Amino acid sequence: MTPRRISLHIDELVLHGVSPAHREQVGEAVRQELSRLLATEGLPQGFSGGEVARLDAGAVHVTPHAAPQSLGAQVARAVYSGLGRGK
Repeated sequence: MTPRRISLHIDELVLHGVSPAHREQVGEAVRQELSRLLATEGLPQGFSGGEVARLDAGAVHVTPHAAPQSLGAQVARAVYSGLGRGK
């Protein structure tokens, strides 16, 4: 089976309470975890395809002073789950 090519573009990611100094680290962790999830799990069940103009991934609760990499991975999992809930 030939792998499918998936193109995912996140124009804006709003994270309240995250230090601006950590935005690059969090963003890279989101990219890495989403890439891993899509490569290992494929598209989430329930994803209808096409462009999604806005996705509410819900709330991500983290412990205070969590590492940016941990926060990014949690955000990625929330985004991945949100894709499966449809448009």
